[in-house]
Formats: sequence, C-alpha cells, structure tokens
Amino acid sequence: MPETEIKKFKSFFRKKIALLGLGLENSALLRLFLKRKVDCSITICDSRPKEKLVERYREFKKRKNVFWQLGGNFNRNLSSFDFLFRSPGWPLFCPEIKEALKKKIIVSSPMNLFFELSPTRNIIGVTGTKGKGTTASLIYHILKTAGRTVYLGGNIGVAPLDFIDKLKKSDWVILELSSFQLEDLKFSPKFSVITNVYKEHLSPADPLNPNYHKDFKNYIKAKLNIGYFQRKSDVLFLNKKFKNIFSKFEKYLGSGKRVYFFQSNLVNHLVGLYNRENIAAAVTVAKILKIKSEVIVKSVKTFKGLEHHLEFVLEKSGIKYYDNSFSTTPESTVMDIESFSQEIVLIAGGADKGSNFKKLAKIIKNKVKFVVLLDGEATPRLEKELVRINYPREKMKLTYSMKEAVATARKKFYLQRRTVGGGIILLSPACASFGMFKNYKERGNLFKKYVGQ
Repeated sequence: MPETEIKKFKSFFRKKIALLGLGLENSALLRLFLKRKVDCSITICDSRPKEKLVERYREFKKRKNVFWQLGGNFNRNLSSFDFLFRSPGWPLFCPEIKEALKKKIIVSSPMNLFFELSPTRNIIGVTGTKGKGTTASLIYHILKTAGRTVYLGGNIGVAPLDFIDKLKKSDWVILELSSFQLEDLKFSPKFSVITNVYKEHLSPADPLNPNYHKDFKNYIKAKLNIGYFQRKSDVLFLNKKFKNIFSKFEKYLGSGKRVYFFQSNLVNHLVGLYNRENIAAAVTVAKILKIKSEVIVKSVKTFKGLEHHLEFVLEKSGIKYYDNSFSTTPESTVMDIESFSQEIVLIAGGADKGSNFKKLAKIIKNKVKFVVLLDGEATPRLEKELVRINYPREKMKLTYSMKEAVATARKKFYLQRRTVGGGIILLSPACASFGMFKNYKERGNLFKKYVGQ
C-alpha cells in the first residue's frame, strides 16, 4: 500500500463512518474499506428497505463492522458520526448534513477520496449538461487507439474506486462527472472539459436521486468546480459557444490554461450538429496530449457513439428510427430536431424537471409533423405551450405506453408524410423518464423493442 494511502486510511481507524446512500460509488468505497481491513464501523444510510437493495445487501450483510440504517430512519443521527461519505444523489442542503457541518463533522464523497488516493495525475474530467458521456467515451477511444493504458469511469456507470488498485502512475483516467459529483469536489482533474451549459437539475425529478440545484447560478458553479482547483500547468477546455456565460463566472474558472473548441468536420458516425462540438472537444484534448493526427482521424471515424444518445436504430418502410431517450431537457430535444431535414414524428413528454418548453414548442411547430405525447407530469405543460402557439390539437396524441406510442407514431407518420424522401420517427422526450419508466435506459430499450416488431 502506498505511503499516502496508509496515511489516509489511518485517519479512519476507530472512527464511525456513514455512507449516505448505497449506490455505485459508495458500494465501491465500502469494498475498498473492507479490502484494506480498516478498523472502523461503517453504517449504510439509505432510504430504501433491504428488499430494494437485494444484491448489495447480500454482498455486505455478513460483515461484522457494517451496520444498516434503512427505510424511515435512514437520515437519523448523522451528527453522531465522524465521517459522512455522500452519494451524488444525497443533497448537500439537507438539514441533517447542514447540522453535521456545523458540528465540524467531515462530509466527503467517494470521488474526493479517489482523487486523494489516485497514483496518477493523468486524469481527464468531462462535464456538461449534455454530451459529457459521448465526449468522455470518445476521448477514451482515442487514447485506447493510441496505445495508452486508460480507464473510463464516473457518472458513466463505473465507480473509479473499483479500478484504483489497477492504476499506475503512467496510466490515464477519463471521468465523466455530473454536477452532483462536482458540487463538493475539492480537486480538479489535470485536464478538464465542459461540453456545454444549459438549464438542468433545477427540481427533484428522480425519486432515487432527490438532489437538485436551487437555481441556475448554483448549477453553473457546480459545473465549474471541474476547473476551480486546477494549477497553472493544467488545462481547461471550454466550448466557445458558451464563452459569454463563462466570462460571467471568471472567478470560478481556476488557474488552468484555457483552450476553446467549437465544431469538428472530421468524418464520423454521429448524428447532430452538437455532436460536432463533442467531437471537437475530444479532438482538442487529444491534440494537447500530442496524439498523432492519423490516430485521431481513425478514432473519430470508428467511434459508434453511446446507446440511447441519438442512436440510429433501424430503417423500415422508408422511416428511420432514432433513439435519444437520454434527452431529458427541452434544449437537447431542440438540438435533436434541428439535426434533421426530413419530416419528423416526435415522441416526447414525461416526468417534470421544471423545464421551460416555450422554445421547444416553437421548433416543433416549424419542423414536426406530429407529436406523440408520453404520459407524465410535465406533458400537460408541453401540450399547453403547443396549444398556446396554435399547434393543431389533431397533431398531438397522448399515449400511456411505449408500445402505443410507437404504433401511433408509425401510423401518423404515414398519414402526415407528403415527401417521397422518407422521414424520421424520433424518441427525444425532453423530460425525465420516471413515472412511466424506471429510467431512460428502460424507456429507450422499450422504444427499440417495439420499433423492431
């Protein structure tokens, strides 16, 4: 065990530690504590009963120093612990954490610990309202193609503490970082990327992730944490399109060198103008890292993109089907619609995130032939905006399942189509998935299932 790690884990000896939420990151943290045989007590605080934590409960239930505080008592007596490790979904503004901070109890996160323990500084962090997963994955693909030893983790679904034992000083780590992972992060990656900044996470839409930001300013400040702690020798990559926003938050940008990117014209398989920005971000990073041009070109050309991110599903009877179930904001759906010149039938609607649908409604009126609405709390607000600007009611239909939505879209497309050049059925909901679906992945998978029938 490295000396820095020995010193860090010694600080936990004989201490009472609480894990606030047993998600991917805290599960990885718990495994690390158990593997290092740290002499401490660990209490798992989670609002879910053990029946909802089946696999993880089974994994950890027999550990003698692991205790459980589940269900209705999950957030009680947090001030009695020495350390609190917060999952990204646990709000910093909750009264129990505020009280703990007043009592000087250390509140941290698995991501903070990863930065403390990582043997390599070759860390590339990527954030942004949209595109961070695609950009992080493309950077990973480029470095992998270039022969670097590289790991991909973070918000993309892999806890970096799960691979920390594999890391060497010369290795590279790519981290997709959400605003909730960044808001209390005390470190910045050596290379940090912000793909874009739109209004997002301003209300609690996810029942499993009640965290949200009080306003747009706080959301932006959380995002900018990715560069706030950078040194002068580090680099912050920023989307030139958002330069005016960044200039208003100058004091939060940190000391790293700033490099702007805009759009890339390299040959690629990704749909959408905004993906040119994501590609540009990855390419700009790769050039700073002195990756050969031919490797960059090859990597971009062979990159297939991420599932449910404006993913081409199939073409059937002259209709092309695209799945962007990951689109949970009106802004991203606007960009999706603007990515196509063909006629579009749009499937949209769902859970409410407090978004404004005015601009989306205008784009729909100009470019969308029919809207299939998915039932959800935000759907009436989207429908109201469309009616307000005189989008015909007969060009909208509310549906209560993905099977019904796909069947309706297919039928209405044929009725509405006037051109012989084919058209698009686009799943781009502009809303969260919760209510009708478990998550955006289930929503997208069901779309692809019924499209294929």
